Amino acid sequence: MADHDNAHDDVRPRTAVLSRGFDPSLSFGSARPAVFRSSTYVFATPEAAEHAFAVTMGKIKPANGERADLIYSRFSHPNSEILEDQIVPLEAGAREAAVFNSGMAAIMTACFTFARPDSTIVYTTPLYGGTTGLIHTFLEPFGVHGIPVPSGDTAAIDEGIRSARNCCIVLLETPANPTLIMTDIERVAESAAKHPDKPVVMVDNTFLGPTFQHPLLLGAHLVLYSATKYLSGFSDMVAGVAITKSSEMIQRIRSRRNMFGNILQPDECWMLDSRLPTVALRMNRQSKNAQRIAEALVGHKKLSRVIYPTLFDDPEQKRIFEKQCAYPGGIFSIDFHGGKAAAFDFLRRVRIAKNAVSLGGVETLTCHPRSTTHSGMSGQELAESGVTDGLVRISVGIEDWRDLLADFEQALA
Repeated sequence: MADHDNAHDDVRPRTAVLSRGFDPSLSFGSARPAVFRSSTYVFATPEAAEHAFAVTMGKIKPANGERADLIYSRFSHPNSEILEDQIVPLEAGAREAAVFNSGMAAIMTACFTFARPDSTIVYTTPLYGGTTGLIHTFLEPFGVHGIPVPSGDTAAIDEGIRSARNCCIVLLETPANPTLIMTDIERVAESAAKHPDKPVVMVDNTFLGPTFQHPLLLGAHLVLYSATKYLSGFSDMVAGVAITKSSEMIQRIRSRRNMFGNILQPDECWMLDSRLPTVALRMNRQSKNAQRIAEALVGHKKLSRVIYPTLFDDPEQKRIFEKQCAYPGGIFSIDFHGGKAAAFDFLRRVRIAKNAVSLGGVETLTCHPRSTTHSGMSGQELAESGVTDGLVRISVGIEDWRDLLADFEQALA
């Protein structure tokens, strides 16, 4: 670990991610962080122990840039602190991060940090099924009411926020999963700022971040990730991250994490930290592959539509994409004329791509959202969100795009 005040602010993110937050002298000169598996940590003095607990429990405010001495690995450990320091440069506008043992753990902890009884959460649809379930089956019985608004419908979102009583959170997923509908983050942040309750604007940035979309620069307060996806990139671990520019906000989130015990464990922190320097490299390759394949499939006789940001024909969606995204990303969806039967036939026939949920790995994955990831939604919600029987979501990997295109073409044939 190193004091994260030495923020390497004078270098670019690709350099900072390799140089920030780690002091080799604290790891016997190791060029890269070691794994620290200890459950508990020794204090230099009784006074140091008292101070560490006072900071961790929120009894006193830490000095600027200060972190409490390590106490117990449910609260923090060397590998989590190194990872949290090194992930910050990747998220433009960020200053602080907290890591979790899954993306849902990050979302749940953030919601429990800022939600309050008899309040409302405004959220865009379609939304990841786990998050929708958290709102309706878990939070609502505690008196936190969810208000769904359609992704990309700026007027409806503005009205949803304006009319929300005791609004605590505005939660966006943009692009939406799996329809890729984009929501104007800056406009939502402006609407939320006008609300008397000043709700926290959270963005699930898993699809395009941190490389292609930067919500904190657009006014969002908190960015959430399933780090399982692009941040890790190899479909071999589960993790989550919350990132913000507010030290006070991250302290509140960490306090809840201390209570829930859902911090990411040392081995996984070490693994994820080693992947960070290649996030942009992998995402750029995946985006280029996806764009070539999606654009090549346009007009195929078996497909009613190919959904990808460079293929948007709606002027508002084109405007949002051009305004807030650097590149279109590695996800596209295809919709079959023949509905579920045609979609399943395609999934049976692909050879290189694998039929599996999740996304963002170096290998190409395909899935049928309506019967898998979004199967918990009602028929009305599915229809309103555009998640049809014939829709297949494709997460493109780093294989040669020509081989992938040939695979999809033979499966379509």
